[in-house]
Amino acid sequence: MSATDHDPAAPGEPTRSLEIELKFDADDDTPLPDLAGLPGVASLGAAEQRDLDARYLDTAEFALAGAGYALRRRTGGGDAGWHIKGPRIGGGRVELGWPLGDDDTVPAVIVAELAAVTDAPFQPIARIRNARTAYALLDAEGGQVAEFVDDRVTATDERTGVERTWREWEIELGPAAPADPREFFAAVEHAVLAAGGRAAASASKLARALGY
Repeated sequence: MSATDHDPAAPGEPTRSLEIELKFDADDDTPLPDLAGLPGVASLGAAEQRDLDARYLDTAEFALAGAGYALRRRTGGGDAGWHIKGPRIGGGRVELGWPLGDDDTVPAVIVAELAAVTDAPFQPIARIRNARTAYALLDAEGGQVAEFVDDRVTATDERTGVERTWREWEIELGPAAPADPREFFAAVEHAVLAAGGRAAASASKLARALGY
């Protein structure tokens, strides 16, 4: 299954996707990289604006993070809802998704899903607001090879109140991605570095929000 493929959920069951991506940092005035010449890319979709607002939760002892998991409730965009990101396996992470629900209370189905990791109560640890511009990278048949996003991030560490801002680029494989993405990702890295981007300072937005 490619990175942005989603298994349709049966009633009460989560959606499931495999996230395979590269992340980079960029200065506020860095121009976007040249994406049109990437292997297998025939055209770029129109820029799509998304305003995302995610609240992350963990236990007081960070049991989820310690086991490689992340739990969030995110509004905005096409996949608004509750999400669990699992530990990294090989080049990607499995993400499970459930509907938002009526309030911020962690749904019982998610508590049950994470029971093997921890039975401690969850509390807010970070809020991440993101002004995202997304571009679909399409092949000659119109299939999505990948999605490139230009993120302007404002993150708050809920433990300390410290706010951090940065700009980040991500490229995530899509349903029409090559079976072996190494050549594609090498070309992406070359294009990003040529534009003035650089390797990401943190492994995830959550880690950076918390100062890691």
